[in-house]
Amino acid sequence: MSGVFQLQSNYKPAGDQPEAIKKLSAGLESGLRYLTLLGVTGSGKTYTAANLIAKYNKPTLVIAPNKTLAAQLYREYKNFFPHNAVHYFVSYYDYYQPEAYLPITDTYIDKEAMINQEIDRLRHGATTALMTRRDVIIVASVSCIYNLGVPTSYLAASLVLEKGQTIVRSDLLKQLVSMQFERSLGNLERGQFRVRGDVFEIRPMSENIYYRLELKDQEIEAISVIDNVKQNILEDLKEIMIFPPKHFVSTKPQIEAAIKNIKAELKDRLAYFKKEGLLLEAERLSRRTKYDIEMMQSLGYCHGIENYSRHLAGKLSGDAPDSLLAYFPWKDGQPDFLTIIDESHITIPQIRGMYNGDQARKKTLVQYGWRLPSALDNRPLKFSEFEKRIGQVLFTTATPGDFEKNNSALIVEQVIRPTGLIDPEIEVRPVFDKKTNYSQINDVILEVEKRSRLKERSIINTLTKKQAEDLHAYLKEQGLKSNFLHSDIKTLERTEILKGFREGDFDVLIGVNLLREGLDLPEVTLVAILDADREGFLRSETSLMQTMGRAARNVKGKIILYANRQTDSMKKAIKEVERRRKKQLAYNLKNNITPINISKKIEEFFDLEENSEKK
Repeated sequence: MSGVFQLQSNYKPAGDQPEAIKKLSAGLESGLRYLTLLGVTGSGKTYTAANLIAKYNKPTLVIAPNKTLAAQLYREYKNFFPHNAVHYFVSYYDYYQPEAYLPITDTYIDKEAMINQEIDRLRHGATTALMTRRDVIIVASVSCIYNLGVPTSYLAASLVLEKGQTIVRSDLLKQLVSMQFERSLGNLERGQFRVRGDVFEIRPMSENIYYRLELKDQEIEAISVIDNVKQNILEDLKEIMIFPPKHFVSTKPQIEAAIKNIKAELKDRLAYFKKEGLLLEAERLSRRTKYDIEMMQSLGYCHGIENYSRHLAGKLSGDAPDSLLAYFPWKDGQPDFLTIIDESHITIPQIRGMYNGDQARKKTLVQYGWRLPSALDNRPLKFSEFEKRIGQVLFTTATPGDFEKNNSALIVEQVIRPTGLIDPEIEVRPVFDKKTNYSQINDVILEVEKRSRLKERSIINTLTKKQAEDLHAYLKEQGLKSNFLHSDIKTLERTEILKGFREGDFDVLIGVNLLREGLDLPEVTLVAILDADREGFLRSETSLMQTMGRAARNVKGKIILYANRQTDSMKKAIKEVERRRKKQLAYNLKNNITPINISKKIEEFFDLEENSEKK
């Protein structure tokens, strides 16, 4: 069978890449379950992975540790596979306050969320692609292991319409409403439809277009794709497939069966509360659950319907939820797709920790009568469940963790950079110099100023978000063009900050965790790590190695560690950098290579509707 993935690139494998591709491809072909690509910053791990995807020839899930890195990978894979379906799947919340109860203060906190409509569109694009084609690459954050809704229900609720098909106008109206599309009389937003006589206009969740259906004598006369901004006809189609605007979709029989089971569970739970003398909890649970049942009966939906997902899906207590992984194909009872876990040293622990954190909060809600026990099954996958739902796995990281080391049947090292770039030199300077009465802040400002005059970029890594924000404010007072980046900043805003940084809107970027793994910023010539001797998670050997790697894409790269003593983590990181430097220097000498900067085009991470409107 010919390959469905068409890899496009202006360069060919070089350095360690050809050997890595050869070994890892052989490992996948022989059926090895876990493989690791130990690739240093700037060695082209993503390009190596792209070659493996093209050779493996199956749908691929790429999991990144955060939304920012996922966005960067999404753009890179889009560029490598412009003719294939590359999609982005992360949590769609700009703001999310989960439902919680604090018994000590008797405080109930209702779920509060602000959904980003663009990210919701991208999520629907991902699931739609998985339902309709094989040449699919989904770049996701760890949110891909959360409950999403039953894929068979999502597919069953889809609507296929063909030119010439007989259909009654009122039936089409009912079908769209039952799919949870909203009827609009004005502007057409995603997940809405509009009717003017016998003309239906339907805007799917996954695209920035809408479909126009023209009916005549109870028959579909024409199907057109309409540009959402210019209102022009882009093309005429013979057939369309429309998916529901929500992932949690249930038919009327499913809702009726679920309500029956919810009532039975409520009865048992109320009997337990009354037996224990917990009358407040009983009244609380009864009122809430009955209200939700009424909403489901009248609207087919209710606030927090995902907490009843076990009943709606017909699952048993303790059964694993259906996450994005359930939308990927299986063959002969086995997952039929490739999983690439990027920056696995941090992504794997995140996946492991999701379940316990979620359960701790929900158990309190159940204990005090805010939710039925079945709400515990609306959860992320346990790690053991995750492992059963993925096939062959490629870990990519510069610093493998214990899981990768202990489970990988094959670890392939990729430490030679095709560009000849050498790991930056590391200099250790005091946090505070008593002789000169000079602090790390005074010193780093001088270093940043030097590079700003040369139109170069600097990264400063702090220990806390507050320290990052305060330092940003101070640098601005000193006349430096500064910005900060941390997890409180909205997803799409983070990508704009990174793009602005590369374009020179500001010269120094300050951050904590998000300025570590994988970010590709070739303009950066300085990485300064404040308080490098504060041993801990943020100053471990792995964290230091990852942060220092941000300066490894520029020939002028330099690392400054501010520390009054060298910790064990610092010593190990410095030693490993020296090993890699020697190996690259020897390769450059042998092949007569002069190091050059990594060149990377500055472009939008996403093809957003707002951007198309600006054009």
